[in-house]
Amino acid sequence: MFKTRLTLLAFMLITIGLSSCGKFQKLLKSTDYEEKYAMALEFFENEDYNKTIQLFDQISPIYRGTDKAQKIEFMYAMCHYNQRDYILASYYFKRFYQAYPKAPEAEQALFLSAYSNYMDSPRSSLDQKTTVEAIQEMKLFVSRFPNSDKVEEANALIKEMDSRLELKAFNMAKLYLKMNDFKASIAALKSFIKQYQSSMYHEEAMFLIIKANYEYAVNSISYKQEERFSETSEAYVDFVSQFPESEYLKEAEKMNAVASTYITKEVE
Repeated sequence: MFKTRLTLLAFMLITIGLSSCGKFQKLLKSTDYEEKYAMALEFFENEDYNKTIQLFDQISPIYRGTDKAQKIEFMYAMCHYNQRDYILASYYFKRFYQAYPKAPEAEQALFLSAYSNYMDSPRSSLDQKTTVEAIQEMKLFVSRFPNSDKVEEANALIKEMDSRLELKAFNMAKLYLKMNDFKASIAALKSFIKQYQSSMYHEEAMFLIIKANYEYAVNSISYKQEERFSETSEAYVDFVSQFPESEYLKEAEKMNAVASTYITKEVE
């Protein structure tokens, strides 16, 4: 008896689903655009974003230039956002803002365009193009809407994404060193220090410049070694002047001692 009831219930649900699907297909084929518009709003309210998008795709060209167009475009972007399709959401929010910069939804649209890029941005080990775009858009939002209640959140997200780019740059410099590409590592570390002067990795980056120069010198042909050991000692002096009590000091001193001995030998 119980199994029979379950089977009957399943059959009823399938029947209702097919009926509903049939009605929607009929609506899609209809030329009653007002009904389509009204149903799109209803689907949106019921969080059926896929059907909303299908209807808006059909009626958007019809209502272009009318007072309904603005609402359709914003809701269209919201549908993609609520479906977590952040690439399209960012695109349509940005397009809405550019088309309607004075609309009541303009502030929200610009923020969500940037936030969608933030949600789509990957972890620090991957390409950070989307992160850079999100930072630029967040900064644009803050400059355009400095009194928005979203400014504090936007600034916090900018700081978080900057930290992600910082870690990416530092890890790339370390990767060059690990790959024994000493010249590239030195250049990347110096660029990192210049760009992120207050970085929590500043001390380690300066130490790694010593190490990269040292390894570069050790692995160089003889007539290039004096110059590169000299650069090792120069990097050591810069490091000690800024971090005299560093946890890396002992290792740095050992490399400088070898470099100094070699330089003295060459001078003699």
